[in-house]
Amino acid sequence: MSPNERSAGASDYELLDAGVGRRLERFGNRVVDRPAPTASEFRLATPLWTAADLRFDPGGGWAGPLEPWTVEVDGLVMELRPTASGGVGLYPEHIANLAWIAAQVASRERPAVLNLFAHTGLATLAAARAGAAVVHVDAAGGAVAWARRNSEHSGLADRPTRWLVDDAMAFVAREARRGRRYDGIVLDPPSFGRAKQGRRGRAWRLEDDLPALLAACSDVAASDAWVLLTAHTEDLDGTRLEDMLVDAFPGPRSRLATASLGLQATSGARLALGWAVRLAQ
Repeated sequence: MSPNERSAGASDYELLDAGVGRRLERFGNRVVDRPAPTASEFRLATPLWTAADLRFDPGGGWAGPLEPWTVEVDGLVMELRPTASGGVGLYPEHIANLAWIAAQVASRERPAVLNLFAHTGLATLAAARAGAAVVHVDAAGGAVAWARRNSEHSGLADRPTRWLVDDAMAFVAREARRGRRYDGIVLDPPSFGRAKQGRRGRAWRLEDDLPALLAACSDVAASDAWVLLTAHTEDLDGTRLEDMLVDAFPGPRSRLATASLGLQATSGARLALGWAVRLAQ
């Protein structure tokens, strides 16, 4: 299937089952079996696992068709393909945040939204579709190019979106010096990584570096800005993320709404995937 061919139906994602360290998912017309460290329970629908079209094993890579395909997520068209890390280009747990992002954007007149660690652009597309001018930032050039293709697939290529390959902290610091302000900020930082800064780069560790990044984001936030912070580190629960957000954006905790990022499988299994904290003025 070519990237321009979309799987049928608006409900193109489904978690079928999870357990014994793996997850079984349907992305359009492909069933994918891949690792899930938090899936510690037993599998509830064992026969379904034999139907996998694609399977990833850390020691052996992918088995199955490797060509790209597309799916529809909340009316947005996302190109998917197997990656060397075991991903496919979509984090389904973020679908739950799309309506909230759209509502925040719709409550203002053409707001400016900053999306950091923006990956393949699901949040960017949701904000752009709702009427925002979006700055999409990711340190991986391949991910930014992928997000731009998703924008084209979704019919949003003409929206006012800037596609930038940059280190999140370095970019935010420059924006502060320029006096730029954003009405909304989306952050989905990785647990570990290496920022592209100079030849050797700079190591990133979420627990150590997130407070400084949030403080920097507060310098480019409008006085009534909204913030969506998501994280997938097991040692950082929702309360700790709330604490970090309140330290950077002082105010009553009543502005915060915190929820676990998890998926419910059709088998009844549940897959925990981190936390989301939403700050609205």
